[in-house]
Amino acid sequence: MHGQTSLRTPPKPTDAELAILRVLWRRGPATVRAIHDELGALQDTGYTTALKLLQIMTEKGLVRRDESARSHIYEAQVGEAEVQRQLVGHLLDRAFGGSASQLVLQALSSRRATPDELAEIRHLIEEMEARA
Repeated sequence: MHGQTSLRTPPKPTDAELAILRVLWRRGPATVRAIHDELGALQDTGYTTALKLLQIMTEKGLVRRDESARSHIYEAQVGEAEVQRQLVGHLLDRAFGGSASQLVLQALSSRRATPDELAEIRHLIEEMEARA
């Protein structure tokens, strides 16, 4: 059954799982203690809670556990961009009826974009227009 997990899209992570994935994407592979310490700076998550979440995430295929060392090392098994696409797709369908333009308009009107972000958005639009 474990082999089947890698063949399908992993489930959408919960908010708590996403916080752990962000730590792993930023730091790379880490022990439960290192993950817990970084999470503790952001939110009140106990060590046993972090351990339980990592065990669940391993079963879901979101992380992999390396048991070769004394302290187990956890590593993200899903990429940041992949999870972001999955979450945006879910939001796009549920909140915006599939309208990408409405999602972008709401995103840009709800929070001020930096000049660098606006330049990146313009560049992306130009690339998309060139391909169309």
